[in-house]
Amino acid sequence: MFWSSSSSVFERACALKHEQRQASVNAASKLFSSPLTSSEEKLHALPISELVSGCKSGDISPFEIISTYGKKALEAQRLTNCVAELMLDDATRYVSAASWGPAVDSDSYSSDLVRSKPLFGVPVSVKDCIDIAGHDTTVGLARRVGKPVERSSAIVRLLEDAGAIVIAKTTVPTALFSVDTDSKLFGTTSNPYSPDHGVGASTGGGAAMVACGGSKVEIGSDVAGSVRFPAHFCGVWSLKGSVGRWPVTGNQSSMMGVEAVPTLTGPLTRSLEDLEQIYKGVIDMRPWEYDYTCVPIPWRPVNLQEEGRRLKWGVVWTDGVIPPSPACKRALISVADSLREQGHEVVDFVPPNIPEFLEVGYQLAFGDSGQQIRSNLVPTETVNPALASFLDLINLPRIFKKLLSKFYSYKDPIYANLLNVMHAKTIPEERNLIVKRDQFREAWHEQWAKEGLDFVITVPAPFPAVKHGEGLKASLMTASYSFLFNLLDYAAGSLPVTKVDKNLDALPANFMSSPEYDAMNMICKTSYTVYDAESMHGLPVGVQIIGQRLEEEKVLEGMKVIQSVLIQKGIAFEGK
Repeated sequence: MFWSSSSSVFERACALKHEQRQASVNAASKLFSSPLTSSEEKLHALPISELVSGCKSGDISPFEIISTYGKKALEAQRLTNCVAELMLDDATRYVSAASWGPAVDSDSYSSDLVRSKPLFGVPVSVKDCIDIAGHDTTVGLARRVGKPVERSSAIVRLLEDAGAIVIAKTTVPTALFSVDTDSKLFGTTSNPYSPDHGVGASTGGGAAMVACGGSKVEIGSDVAGSVRFPAHFCGVWSLKGSVGRWPVTGNQSSMMGVEAVPTLTGPLTRSLEDLEQIYKGVIDMRPWEYDYTCVPIPWRPVNLQEEGRRLKWGVVWTDGVIPPSPACKRALISVADSLREQGHEVVDFVPPNIPEFLEVGYQLAFGDSGQQIRSNLVPTETVNPALASFLDLINLPRIFKKLLSKFYSYKDPIYANLLNVMHAKTIPEERNLIVKRDQFREAWHEQWAKEGLDFVITVPAPFPAVKHGEGLKASLMTASYSFLFNLLDYAAGSLPVTKVDKNLDALPANFMSSPEYDAMNMICKTSYTVYDAESMHGLPVGVQIIGQRLEEEKVLEGMKVIQSVLIQKGIAFEGK
């Protein structure tokens, strides 16, 4: 490619990435441009369990899987712009080199090799912050373009050993922290249900890919809700485990080393059955043998439905900053009512001061005042408006912020406190924040135990997917319902429940002049300007289910309970 001498480093990096991506799409289009055949339609509809068994028996060829999902991945890209790089050539070479064959009924070594692959033939896409050998890991940043990594991440090596087939990397926003998935490297990723709306936080490309059926599983990352937020926006299932349950080595970030709010790895799928299969498949591969950060805890079966006991569910109705919009509140009410009608105990759960806890979390996440993120940018490269606005706030002169804080202290204490505390932290200040975080963790643990809860349920975000370009108004604070459980290190999943209904979910006509609106803080008032049930009609809406630390198996079972009670009430989410 020719570049003029006046082209900036940023422009050249963007042009190179555009060229690389288009080359991968063009190469795939030559082979996989035709519609799915009837046999491919049937293969695409198979759950992971049947896909794996079909591959092991030899009834399904890995090449059939690559063809089927190659076609669907191209379709997903056309619909949503969710692909950072198609890797179908790599996938074909990989399965050819592996010499997979139907030897299950023999006593051969090949038979034993096939039996040991719990995810044999499962097509997987990977977020473009997770290392795959021979490919860039951009994190949406220009400086990382054209620098393929030498070694795959622990999770990718495990998945390949388990028999999974990596077919694509998916789009991310610049530096990852965002309400939408948009960057100059990849452009804007659109919601599968509406081209005018976004896909949520930084695993949004993967959520769109899975929602469109372009891969069976997306492997994403989660620091503040990035596998749950997009799952909620795109109508898919996701699970964030606790620290140590899934491999994270080789999962990159624009803020490496922030141990107070660590980066985690988690899956997104189109069904609950597939979510359990992928999560169990990874655990069955003994991830602690791939990644020193993993704890050696094998899969622990839980069956809450067979036990038949009444479960106790605590509902968090608001984070105290941005109350859920009518659509999101309706989804939460539907779940709570359905559980109650099937004999479960559902109570309001009002944990220790959530806004104060979140305030601690924001200070820990941005304790360097955003210096690490800014240092990753090349000249003329910018981050998304919501993140830029947040970093600008942090970097205002402290004397000026103190004056502003005093001005807002009476009428908007939440915003006033943020102004007062958001600044670069010294080491003693950060250590003090860790102590405060752990005090909140202790208080949550004690209150959870005192009330005898099995699960907590809440919204994944206060709004459904917002329109492109409205991230600044929505603000990063809309991630607070998800971020909260990263701070607690609780296992948390997101599941789709319903869709926005313009008739049921509209704000009252006089909402902007109502006492409810007047009582809102400034952040909340601004963010509520993005909510429009009319334009959001038909967008997915989910709920979040939370267990305590390292209770991933229990959370998956809790999801089954919710799915069951919703079906019994005649509520069944229909995806793409």
